[in-house]
Amino acid sequence: SCLLLAEPPLKFLANHTNILLASSIWYITFFCPHDLVSQGYSYLPVQLLASGMKEVTRTWKIVGGVTHANSYYKNGWIVMIAIGWARGAGGTIITNFERLVKGDWKPEGDEWLKMSYPAKVTLLGSVIFTLQHTQHLAISEHNLMFLYTIFIVATKSLNWR
Repeated sequence: SCLLLAEPPLKFLANHTNILLASSIWYITFFCPHDLVSQGYSYLPVQLLASGMKEVTRTWKIVGGVTHANSYYKNGWIVMIAIGWARGAGGTIITNFERLVKGDWKPEGDEWLKMSYPAKVTLLGSVIFTLQHTQHLAISEHNLMFLYTIFIVATKSLNWR
């Protein structure tokens, strides 16, 4: 989303706490003795907890993207939706551009035509949070974030069964 708003693409590297946290989680996951992390993650309650934490993070990214885009474009609904969507589901959206640059792009594998579940849910969330941010939805931001996160975790856990 930094590229869409003409900001430095490596701006996220300025936060040393996030870099340290990501590096330590990566190190613990791949170098823990006897695969304790992957064995612990195989239990359903741990997976539900991790899913909840992941979706809370996705929700915060969407809200942050909509708010950030609003600081540049006050009435730009499409821009707010696009930036919120790019922040929430960035990996699935940017994959097409990456494949196009590498010369490996195929029309039948296009994310825009066959969107994955996270891309669809993030687009829905981006639209909802844009409506809330522009005062067209009469609900507080924290209540909407809570309901949206519970909805995502519930639908995701129903797909596991």
